[in-house]
Amino acid sequence: MPSPYAVLMVDDDPGDAGLVKAAFSVGRYPCRLDHVADGIAAMEFLRDGTIGKNGTPRPDLILLDINMPRKNGHDVLNELKADTHLRDIPVVMLTTSDAERDIAIAYRSGASGYVTKPVDVDALFAAIQGIQEYWFGVMRLPGHRA
Repeated sequence: MPSPYAVLMVDDDPGDAGLVKAAFSVGRYPCRLDHVADGIAAMEFLRDGTIGKNGTPRPDLILLDINMPRKNGHDVLNELKADTHLRDIPVVMLTTSDAERDIAIAYRSGASGYVTKPVDVDALFAAIQGIQEYWFGVMRLPGHRA
C-alpha cells in the first residue's frame, strides 16, 4: 500500500477545515491532512524541527487560504517561496476570494494553483477531489507510488 500523501491546510475557518478534511477522507488517494489556523502557525509548523522526524512528514501539498489573522496567505506564500527548504512544495490557494487581484498576486508569487472555495458542500467535495486527482494522480508527486 502506498504511503499517504501529507497535506497541510492553512485556514482560519474551522468549518471549512472540517469539510476539507472530510472531503480528503473519501478521496481516492490516501492522505494525512494537518491543519493550522493562520500563517504564523503554518510557518512554525513547516520550520519545526520535527518535520521529517518523529513521524511528521513534510507536506507534499499545501492548501493556503488568503484572508487570515496574524499573517495572510499572500505573505505566507512569499515566505515559502523565499525559503530554499520549502519553496518546492506545491501551494494551492484555496480561498473564498475570487478577486482578480488576489489571483494575479498568488500566481506572481509562485502559487501552483488557485481554487475558489465553493459555498455548496457537494461542489467543495468535487473541488477537493479535483485537487487530489491533479496533484496525486496526474502530477505524480515524488516519493509516492500508485
